[in-house]
Amino acid sequence: MKVLALSGGVGGAKLALGLANVLAPEDLTIMTNTGDDFTHLGLRICPDLDTVMYTLAGIANPDVGWGRKDESWDFMKSLSSIGGEDWFQLGDRDLAIHVERTRRLSEGESLSEVTAALSSKLGVRHALVPMSDDEIATVVETPEGELPFQHYFVRDRCDHHVNAVRFDGADKAALSPGIIQALADPDLGVIVICPSNPFLSVDPLLSIPGARAALKNSPAPVVAVSPIVGGRAIKGPTAKMMTEMGMPTTPSSVAKHYGDLLDGFIMDEVDGLEALAVDKLGINAILSKTIMNTLGDKMHLAEVSLNFALGLKG
Repeated sequence: MKVLALSGGVGGAKLALGLANVLAPEDLTIMTNTGDDFTHLGLRICPDLDTVMYTLAGIANPDVGWGRKDESWDFMKSLSSIGGEDWFQLGDRDLAIHVERTRRLSEGESLSEVTAALSSKLGVRHALVPMSDDEIATVVETPEGELPFQHYFVRDRCDHHVNAVRFDGADKAALSPGIIQALADPDLGVIVICPSNPFLSVDPLLSIPGARAALKNSPAPVVAVSPIVGGRAIKGPTAKMMTEMGMPTTPSSVAKHYGDLLDGFIMDEVDGLEALAVDKLGINAILSKTIMNTLGDKMHLAEVSLNFALGLKG
């Protein structure tokens, strides 16, 4: 059985790691959001791709979930000392990835090819693919005006009211070859949407023409894990954004947002009262521990997700 996982950054990477520990390399494809990607200091930065790649390689910073462990910061200190733009932190080890990616892209390689090469060099055995080889830019619409995603998220630390989110370039983009191949595989048995921000990490993929239909029409059941636990987001601005966009900060609101794309929805045990609301949407719901602090937690949720999906498939 083959599995396709859809992931954003830190939260999604946790479940991706769990899946990678219970599935053979040939049985798992991890699709990662690229709407966060941007060019900074002349370098092409892919935050979510790198977070998942570092996590699978076992070299992610365990304290924050992004960047590399045992990092040094000489470059940023030097840049700051000469008045350079230092709001986006690039560690010395991390910087090497961005330089090499930018070089390869400038020489004509696709983002999929570059990602595969870098992942292999870092010892990642499972297939890690970008959602698209075309550039898609997440833009956050606020009362103060439009902001590129990283300006909203990193530079301004989400300190703006969010009216809406859009994805520039998505209408002209195509799914990456790795996703097309995974969806066309007759052995594809499960599609898992990891507990990532629905608006910033999953919607960019769904905005690509044909993407939602391809997922929905796949014979493989689609199950999602709620990023909302007890009215809060475990990581990131999901709950804040939901409030600002007039949505209740509940798992059922996330399920409703995904709509008929889902066959199943996994919520944390503390949200048992939400199960009926999800069932009323026509989506099968189960409860499980979804907070992933240890590798055992990650593997447990991976197994719950797979078994739930296979039960839906009958």
